[in-house]
Amino acid sequence: MPDTLAERASSVADRPRFDCRDAYVTTLAELAKADHRIVGVVNDSVGSSKLDAFKKAFPDRLINVGIAEQDMVGVAAGLAAGGRIPFVSAASCFLTGRALEQIKADVAYSNHNVKLCGMSPGMAYGELGPTHHSIEDIAWLRAIDKITIVVPADPIETAAALRWAAETTGPVFIRVSRMAVPAVNADDYRFVPGRAVTLRDGDDVTIISNGTVLWRALVAAEQLAAEGISARVVSMPTVKPLDVDTVVAAARETRGIVTAEEATTAGGLGGAVAETVVQHQPTRVRILGVPEFAPTGSAGFLLDRYGMSPEGIAESARRLALR
Repeated sequence: MPDTLAERASSVADRPRFDCRDAYVTTLAELAKADHRIVGVVNDSVGSSKLDAFKKAFPDRLINVGIAEQDMVGVAAGLAAGGRIPFVSAASCFLTGRALEQIKADVAYSNHNVKLCGMSPGMAYGELGPTHHSIEDIAWLRAIDKITIVVPADPIETAAALRWAAETTGPVFIRVSRMAVPAVNADDYRFVPGRAVTLRDGDDVTIISNGTVLWRALVAAEQLAAEGISARVVSMPTVKPLDVDTVVAAARETRGIVTAEEATTAGGLGGAVAETVVQHQPTRVRILGVPEFAPTGSAGFLLDRYGMSPEGIAESARRLALR
């Protein structure tokens, strides 16, 4: 890995890319080996969650409820009540859409120690269309009390977030990306809930991002630097709780904030940032995301369509910086 933040930002587009599900299953197996309380709960999604190796290693600790997401979350809550630490693994669109009531009542309201892992979130199932896009999951869960919401940007952050979740008591939702991404965090990165990480300093404009879009934001900042525009890039892995201090500092110290995420423009990271600046340090905010039912198409194509190519992010930031 490069040694400095600037080196990491400038070289990110050329790095190898990884499926974060691989980091997920490797880390989960390590955690389960060290703690017998950890179990997996799935909805006939062993293959799509890449849990075959986990099933082989721990055949009696992977509970497959079949295509029954509401039962899946209820079973996980029961396991947690019995002292287990269940990691629920399912496509994010079905986990959060079909089982939202159980997430609210059985997990959050009851404050059970359940780890909800939304696999292949955002538009990772692009060719399957709007029924399989999971762009609303963050907005839905932000409205529910007691759930920590984590959107890792790379395999390093995915593994770190899982380790933190296993050691922490309480409901957690972690998005686990399917779309291949380069590593943007240092090997010694440590996840801390509610704490953002400034990956690139800048004084003209701030770009706040997470998940699969973060590396694109770093490339956008490089493009802007070539034009003499200094863009701060903030990684915001925890949407709830949000790092309010970092957002307020960005609003105070730069000319505006661009948020970019693989999620709906209503109620996600962009909404959280906008709510924060309105209450504490008003500034101009441009929210990049998906404003509608996204059509069928590859995830990369769809991100570009909605202004989240590096060039699209750079253009939104440029408009704020040069106002």
